[in-house]
Amino acid sequence: MKNKTINLLVLLLLTAITFAPTISAQRGPSRNDSRMVYHNGPVMRGASHVYFIYYGCWSCGMQGGRVETQTVLGNFVGTLGLSPYFLINSTYPDSAGIGPSGSLVLSGTVTDETYAYGNELTEADVSAIVADRFSEGSFPVDPAGIFLVFATPDVSAIQTGFCNPSYSPYHARSAFMGAPYHFAFIGNAARCPVPAAPQFVAPDGSLLPTPNGDFAGDAMASITARALNMIVTNPEGNGWYDRYYLENAEKCQQMFGTTYTAANGARANMQLGGKDYLIEQNWVNNRKGYCSLSYP
Repeated sequence: MKNKTINLLVLLLLTAITFAPTISAQRGPSRNDSRMVYHNGPVMRGASHVYFIYYGCWSCGMQGGRVETQTVLGNFVGTLGLSPYFLINSTYPDSAGIGPSGSLVLSGTVTDETYAYGNELTEADVSAIVADRFSEGSFPVDPAGIFLVFATPDVSAIQTGFCNPSYSPYHARSAFMGAPYHFAFIGNAARCPVPAAPQFVAPDGSLLPTPNGDFAGDAMASITARALNMIVTNPEGNGWYDRYYLENAEKCQQMFGTTYTAANGARANMQLGGKDYLIEQNWVNNRKGYCSLSYP
């Protein structure tokens, strides 16, 4: 029995190893002088099922995460599907001419406060955090799933590029017991406000008002949008990216288009489900291409 247990553990470890990663999480500045190019790989067709994993102490207030941040992120993703913004991704068809539908379903949320992988996460740790949810039965290994790992401010992930200039969320594909899954790491903007959310930081370093009154949540909503845009159009690293290896949303970093003033005085550019947000534009790959908040 002991040998069988050891063999099973080895199998679980091997099948959770990340493979076929996507374009690197760290990119240079946005470049808008080239179109997106299709590299013959798949895109995510149909509705994508989004699963949230909150890693770290989300009940610790400012020392860790905030319940308010979770609320902002849940409201945002829960209303993003089929919005004019997310329909931009339908301009990225696969070899059969079928693109992402623009539909999203928030399919599950779990909080992991055990710090099983410590406060400094590697890319392999992020994949393992997701795989643990499969092992414990919290989430299914969903082929249409996108598993997002949100961290508290006390969690770093240097290997993923988080908190570096020109940061773009790390995303990749891995497998559990032979079944592939897609995931991304969304670092907490409160850990490094300037590189993670310069749109909400004044020149003197003070924090500006944010649409929902939660700095981390409002900043991470924009980062989450970028991650989802990239995953559905380039889930395995051989879908859509340009000659500079920039994925669609990376071409529009810190570009917000027309903005308005929300009721609390914060700058915003879209409203979903009665909530205001300030979200980076996405790249519409139509003719010469352009950054936009909507399609068509």
